[in-house]
Amino acid sequence: MINANPVLNMSIFGVFVLLTLYMVYRVSSSGTATDYFAAGGRFTGAQNGIALSGDFLSAASFLGIAGAIAVHGYDGFLYSIGFLVGWLVNLLLVAELLRNTGRFTMGDVLSFRMRQRPVRAAAAVSTLVISFVYMIAQMAGAGSLVALLLDVHSSGGQALVIGGVGLVMIVYVLVGGMKGTTWVQIIKAAMLMLCAAMMTVFLMGKFGFSLTSLLQHAAEQNPLGDRIFSPGAKYGQSEVTKLDFVSLSLALVLGVAGLPHVLMRFYTVPNALQARRSVVWATCTMALFYLCTLVIGYGAGAVNGTEAILAAPGGENSAAPLLAYRVGGTVLLGVVAAVAFATILAVVAGLTLTASASFAHDVYANIMKRGKADPDSEVRVARMTALVIGAASILGGILVNGQNIAFLVALAFAFAASANLSTLLFSLFWRRFNTRGTLWGIYGGLISCLVLVIFSPVLSGSPDSIMPGVDFAWFPLSNPGIVSIPISFLCGYIGTLLGGGQVSEKRTAEMEVRALTGIGSS
Repeated sequence: MINANPVLNMSIFGVFVLLTLYMVYRVSSSGTATDYFAAGGRFTGAQNGIALSGDFLSAASFLGIAGAIAVHGYDGFLYSIGFLVGWLVNLLLVAELLRNTGRFTMGDVLSFRMRQRPVRAAAAVSTLVISFVYMIAQMAGAGSLVALLLDVHSSGGQALVIGGVGLVMIVYVLVGGMKGTTWVQIIKAAMLMLCAAMMTVFLMGKFGFSLTSLLQHAAEQNPLGDRIFSPGAKYGQSEVTKLDFVSLSLALVLGVAGLPHVLMRFYTVPNALQARRSVVWATCTMALFYLCTLVIGYGAGAVNGTEAILAAPGGENSAAPLLAYRVGGTVLLGVVAAVAFATILAVVAGLTLTASASFAHDVYANIMKRGKADPDSEVRVARMTALVIGAASILGGILVNGQNIAFLVALAFAFAASANLSTLLFSLFWRRFNTRGTLWGIYGGLISCLVLVIFSPVLSGSPDSIMPGVDFAWFPLSNPGIVSIPISFLCGYIGTLLGGGQVSEKRTAEMEVRALTGIGSS
């Protein structure tokens, strides 16, 4: 256990919040909807790539993965591999075509050659559900962090701090829009990389800069022993867990290209070239970070021991903060606290902006107002939506407080891959794809994923479930990706075949030319 200094931790975090709030205020723009939703498309590929990494490297990456590696070893590192490899799908298949075809949201792309109102409604529903699942994972991270770093152990106290984090996040979105949020994410990414590098160097120094020595100590401090260096410690215990691993891998690799807050960032750059550069910068940045998490994770197990990590408030999520305290004392712990809080704030701000933009642009402007809404009212609706979404995420975070964050984020990836990936790929690459196929693909993937999660060990039937006291689970896997992702592709295919001649050849040709050349995308 650590003797946290709540005053120091909150002081460092408070300085970060004040500085970023000032920056958000300075760069904020009260101009057009393009300024609020896409920062006017004026960021460079390098800037947007670093912001993408800041948007993507969530509390799951910093706290959840480090804890999973410390406790489960190699199987915990699989989260890092999945998160990183998924960016190749974005680079090769999605980024450039999406940037050329859309304007603000994923709904712009899916509805380009379809019937606008039903497709935009489906895209908005998908975006809101995925964003909410992702956001409650971040809020759960806030609760775990607070318990450890601020010495707040009561559920009521943690709920108050989760609410405080949510309120600051809402202010970022209301005041700064995409431009302000992007700069917060750039600052946060730089802080996170510096913190991870600093902890890695300090940790290696503690073991004489010998990776072999570090790994040997990690094995000695873990009940699994040398098994932490090979697959199967967590996902190889039975045929069900092996299948669960395959399902998790599919969700992690394929989910990145369906995450709405990642897709929306491609509209903040001026052209497709910068969109591709964004992905390259983001991938390189995250590769370095995940290499650091490998050292931090095993190092946390070596220094603290698995039992101490699991016994600490927050469980697995406490591995990195515990390590920071043992390596660098209260000062490094304070820095880690600030970076972890900043991580949660920046990611949730990006998610809130994406969800509110989808509702305002897809539902309000293009469904309710039939494309005739003025930009000011669109931005106003987005800000009101941000308040509602923020409140809902705070309540959800309080409900799932204590769960492993990386695991919860993996569920969000499963939802993204199930609901969005099939329809995006079909829209961009299959000329025959039509409105019915789009609706069946989105709703089929979303509903199947939701049903399987509800009736899985995630919600009930296990000591680690959100509701451990009841048991209505009949689906054995914790991650439904292996079933729900193929269902989405199959529903999209069958819906297209049954949809008949719903495709506009003119709009299809226009979308193809625009996607491949960028003509008309500005």
